[in-house]
Amino acid sequence: MKMKPEINELIEISKYFGKNKEYVIAGGGNTSFKDNETIWIKASGKALAEMNEEGFVALSREKLHIISSRVYSDDTVSREEQVKEDMFRSITGPVNNKRPSVETSLHEIIQYKYVVHLHPTIINGMLCSRNAKSLTQKLFGDNVLFVPYTDPGYTLFKKLESEIVSYRTKFSRDPQIIFLENHGSFVGADTIEEIKKIYADIIQKIKEEIPPPSDIVSIPYNQVLNKVLPTIRILLSGKQPGVIRFRNNSLIARFYQNQQEFHKISLPLTPDIIVYCKTRYLYIEQSSTAEKILDSFRYQLPHFISEYGYLPKVFIFKDMGVFAIGETFADAETCIDVYEDLIKISYYASLCGGIKFLIPEQVEFIDKWEVENYRRKVVQPEDSGNKLHNKIAIVTGGAQGFGAGIAESLFRLKMNVVIADLNEESGQSLAASLSSSKSYNRAIFVRTDVSDAGSVKELIAATVCEFGGLDVIVSNAGILKAGGLEEMDAETFSKTTEVNYNGYFHCAKYASEVMKLQNQEKPGYYTDIIQINSKSGLRGSNRNFAYSGAKFGGIGLTQSFAMELAPFRIKVNSICPGNFYEGPLWSDPHNGLFVQYLKTSKVPGAKTIEDVRKFYEDKVPLKRGCKLEDVMKALLYIIDQEYETGQAVPVTGGQVMLG
Repeated sequence: MKMKPEINELIEISKYFGKNKEYVIAGGGNTSFKDNETIWIKASGKALAEMNEEGFVALSREKLHIISSRVYSDDTVSREEQVKEDMFRSITGPVNNKRPSVETSLHEIIQYKYVVHLHPTIINGMLCSRNAKSLTQKLFGDNVLFVPYTDPGYTLFKKLESEIVSYRTKFSRDPQIIFLENHGSFVGADTIEEIKKIYADIIQKIKEEIPPPSDIVSIPYNQVLNKVLPTIRILLSGKQPGVIRFRNNSLIARFYQNQQEFHKISLPLTPDIIVYCKTRYLYIEQSSTAEKILDSFRYQLPHFISEYGYLPKVFIFKDMGVFAIGETFADAETCIDVYEDLIKISYYASLCGGIKFLIPEQVEFIDKWEVENYRRKVVQPEDSGNKLHNKIAIVTGGAQGFGAGIAESLFRLKMNVVIADLNEESGQSLAASLSSSKSYNRAIFVRTDVSDAGSVKELIAATVCEFGGLDVIVSNAGILKAGGLEEMDAETFSKTTEVNYNGYFHCAKYASEVMKLQNQEKPGYYTDIIQINSKSGLRGSNRNFAYSGAKFGGIGLTQSFAMELAPFRIKVNSICPGNFYEGPLWSDPHNGLFVQYLKTSKVPGAKTIEDVRKFYEDKVPLKRGCKLEDVMKALLYIIDQEYETGQAVPVTGGQVMLG
């Protein structure tokens, strides 16, 4: 059936506001359109920025009217359940596991075709202040209906219904603008262009009264945190590890200087803050060294849990920034977005006569409200039992060939992936491609030269900054220059060694520092260092000694690292693939091994690239080259098991058999 043009417009305006974090964050806010018989409204848990036709629920307006006239239970829980049942009975057509927004009835009573409910930061800055009502009257007069804070759900619906009826009686029309104290705004109109204009005018008028902060300047990540966040990540995680997101800027810095300033951002201001960030946040003032931060954190954490009954989702370090932990990258990112919004709201509210926090009874209602617990559930991914879910992996040489395949495979298994490579264009492209999919995890690119110790150290720091820790590093980056003693020059030999041998050492050295910190807090927590070696690391390779020698050395490193790191439950293993013919290492038309081996006469009698390929395929009992899926099976086995370390796992189709 053809979509109504008005629904297309509803989708347009949903995305228009939903993609702007100054108007709405995460799954907050909702939009609706109504004709004479039906109202279409955003389903609960759907994000405005990603709306499509399937994101709306259609309800009968006539059936919704029963909610206005029916007498419900005096018990809050029973009453909200009865209202929900009546709302579901109003749905027209298949439900398809969609739940109408709890504010459906509010949209229904506003007599305009389109209604858009948002939580704009600057509007909430005014609405979360002590002078919210008087400022509303001063700036907008009778053009705005101001409603004092009321618990959401049926109670808010009846309150707003009464206020709208009074307004309608007085002005012979419905208000186009409704401000809900400590909540947000509703704007109604018969066209989406009028709604856009009304919101733009509101924002402009408030900005003239309350000037936004001057340019907010980012403050760089402090390297001290490399020794802090991995530990805290484990302290605040359950069975599966979490992800920590970091943020610091000149506005945030106003509020973390001391306890007095932190108090201004220490309590919830709106329902969304409770839903995504919980109701209390941990502040650490002693932050001059990693040791002082961790000592303070370890001291305060049990007191926090004892007083509030849960682990903090948000924590603030003086001079360091704000941090949020989530079960997934998306969860942590939403949490820190919402908390940063609280900071901005607090800034604006301070300029409007002071901050008006939600009182404990209001906070408790939101925190325990079934509707908000449903929203929490909807935004979380289903638990598939996948042990890799949400873990953090680095893949060096991850922009192309085997490395790119490994990075993509780990990402598809719901891991957060850092693609490390010198090839910036390909690496950025792959990271963007992976992260563009609707997923709760994230892929990033970090330009890295594994032969440079400083570059690898920066890679590890960037990983901790982005995700809070590290669980797996795949040392895959490598180069291969074939040639016998007569062809090989000292410079090429050294470069091959620096990348293939020294690079593995650099990865193990700096990755293990982070992994040890995590294990100290949870001695049973396993992490992995995995080298992608080669069959050339298991036996010599004619006219390929530079590569083979480095790979042989890599096996020695694996066995030695494994013994040293075993007490920290850091498993160290190598995978030794056979020839991967489809990748650029072999198939590059200018510098691939097929071309190199043909030019250096490594294959006797070979006159074409196909001759070289057939020569090598014939060496394999299973008569084919190694594939990505072959390597991934070995890699996933290595990560999954907890009783093998220091091993060199051949994946060669029988070409190399260990005795």
